[in-house]
Amino acid sequence: MIGLFKVKEKQREQAQNASRGGGASVKKQSAGELRLHKDISELNLPSSCTISFPNGKDDLMNFEVSIKPDDGYYHNGTFVFTFQVSPVYPHEAPKVKCKTKVYHPNIDLEGNVCLNILREDWKPVLNINTVIYGLFHLFTEPNSEDPLNHDAAQVLRDNPKLFETNVRRAMTGGYVGQTFFPRCI
Repeated sequence: MIGLFKVKEKQREQAQNASRGGGASVKKQSAGELRLHKDISELNLPSSCTISFPNGKDDLMNFEVSIKPDDGYYHNGTFVFTFQVSPVYPHEAPKVKCKTKVYHPNIDLEGNVCLNILREDWKPVLNINTVIYGLFHLFTEPNSEDPLNHDAAQVLRDNPKLFETNVRRAMTGGYVGQTFFPRCI
């Protein structure tokens, strides 16, 4: 009987310590983290897109997406994007950067991405799946009308054959003008 009382007393002590923050604490998730967890669990990506968590599953707010287009100018290239999601997500769009140096009218040489849903057209009803599809679409249909890389956009508009040659040269690891692009194919 005495052993049972000691066990009960020990359990009560542990519960009190936990409630005071003395035991193992559970981190309270922000609304943004909860929404992101839901978005990630409901992802429905094309087979050419993958998501990874370089900091582990405990850091859902920072992740990478790899896109390997199966069509168009960028066919068979692999392009990696970093996502940084704010605690106020979905009221603020995720910050997306391209880690892969790419010759693209909508992605500059620093990796900034020109995608309307990441800027002025962002709405809280949009989600990570929508952003990934938007990025994927940039590779299947580059947009020369809303460029970040004005040179690439002008070549795409004026000489699509030269644009295709430049994309291939960049993806296989080479120079386009004075800029060197590491191999991504």
